[in-house]
Amino acid sequence: MKFKNFTIRLLQPNEGKAFFNLIENNRSRLEDFFAGTVSKTKTLEDTLLYCKEIQKKIKDFSYLPYMITDINTGEFIGLVDVKNINKDLPKAELGSFIDHRYEGKGIVTEATELVVDHIVKEYRFIKLLCRANARNKGSIAVILKNGFELEGTIRRDYKTTKGEVVDLNYYGRVFN
Repeated sequence: MKFKNFTIRLLQPNEGKAFFNLIENNRSRLEDFFAGTVSKTKTLEDTLLYCKEIQKKIKDFSYLPYMITDINTGEFIGLVDVKNINKDLPKAELGSFIDHRYEGKGIVTEATELVVDHIVKEYRFIKLLCRANARNKGSIAVILKNGFELEGTIRRDYKTTKGEVVDLNYYGRVFN
């Protein structure tokens, strides 16, 4: 998928170093709400092993990491991931982040829209879910701009890397 000066596609087996660089450049911003990814990518070696795990999950259709790439530089600048896939219903959860240098430009909003359109058509999801900390105004803006509606707030639902227990807003979008 392509838009403006960016492409979006699934993480490929040979892209561990680029994935590591994206996480490393944004580690402090990601550690609370992408805790699993951050903990599995502390070193390049760890990241390469994690990317092997990811490739298995892609094949098993249990995790789909769509990387946003800047066409001009060739570097990863963000991620829209599809996780917690329930094949029986079918439904899934979306997560996303953008490199700090590209924040506030609408890139992750547009990338999310393209990924949503793609996975609904390709995999026939009938429901997608997003979770966000009520303080994360940027993520909430992306979620709302993509047609998701607040379904509720689950109190004391997530423990951050720093040990803080926080409430999460749950947003859903239903498809025919």
